Amino acid sequence: MAYPDLNLLHALDVLLEEGSVVGAARRMHLSPPAMSRTLSRIRETLGDPVFVQAGRKLVPTPRALALREQVRSAVEQATQVLTPSAEVDLKTLERRFNVRANDIFVGLHSGRLLEAMANQMPRAMLRFAPEEDDIDDEALRSGRIDLFISASRQLGPEIRVQSLFTTRFVGIARDDHPIFDEDITPERITRWGHIGVSRRGKFAGPIDTALDALGLRRHVALVVSTPFTALFALQDSDLLLALPSDLAQSAIAAGMRIRPFDLPVPLETVVLTQAWHPRFQADPAHQWLRRTIRELCADAPASP
Repeated sequence: MAYPDLNLLHALDVLLEEGSVVGAARRMHLSPPAMSRTLSRIRETLGDPVFVQAGRKLVPTPRALALREQVRSAVEQATQVLTPSAEVDLKTLERRFNVRANDIFVGLHSGRLLEAMANQMPRAMLRFAPEEDDIDDEALRSGRIDLFISASRQLGPEIRVQSLFTTRFVGIARDDHPIFDEDITPERITRWGHIGVSRRGKFAGPIDTALDALGLRRHVALVVSTPFTALFALQDSDLLLALPSDLAQSAIAAGMRIRPFDLPVPLETVVLTQAWHPRFQADPAHQWLRRTIRELCADAPASP
C-alpha cells in the first residue's frame, strides 16, 4: 500500500493561501521551478488541475475550493501532533497509576506519597500492583505497570532506572526474646525458627547463602507474603525475622514490642530503585510521580 506524501498537504495549504506559485515558493523557501514541480505532483495525486490560468493569475478549481477547509484542518491537526504539548494542569488531570512496589517503599513512603498526590494531583488514583510471575521489564514494556519500585536488579537495556535510597537488613525478635541474653552469633541465630517474607513463597534467601558458607543452616518455620504479617506473628513467638532496618525502625516507632539486632552474617546493602519505560519519559504526570517519589525518599531520615 502506497502512503501519500504529507509534505504535499502542507504545500497545497500554502498554495491555496497564497494563490500563486511564486508566493508559495517564497514562503516555503523554494525556487519557483521547484514549487511548480510540487504543484504538478499535487495535481497528479488529486487527479485535478487544482489551479488554472485566468489571465495572468492562477485561480483554484472548484475541487481545490472544496478542499480548502479540509486541508487547513488537516495541517492544523498535524501541527498539533508534532508540537510540544502545553503545560498540563495536574489539578484537573484524571490519571490512574499502576505501580509495582515492594513492601519497603509501600510501608515507608506510601502515606506521604498519597498526601502529596491529594494536594497536587487530587483527581489521580494510585494502585499498588502485587508481584506476579511475569518478567518485570516485560510488564513495563506492555504497559501493565507504569512504574516499578524494587531492589536493584537487571532490566532491559531500554528501561530507565533511578536510584532512590539504600537500606540494610537487621534481625528482629520480640523485645524479651532469650537471644538477647548472650552475644548474638551465627550459630545462635540457628537455634530458633525463622519467619521468611516472600510474595512467591520462597523459603531461602541471602541469609541462607551466608549461613551455608559457615556450615550452618537455619529452619524457616513460617513463610508469609508481607513483612507486616511477619511482624505481628513475631510478637508472640520465639521466631526470628530479618527485615530492612527502615521497616524495623518504623515498626518500633509505631509501638510494636520488638527489638532489632545486627545480623552476625555478612549481607549486602540493598539499593532501592524506580524503573519505567521510555514512553513515559516526557509525560508530565509520570514525571511528577517519579520526581515526588525521589524527593520523598531523599527527605526520609536515615535509619540508625
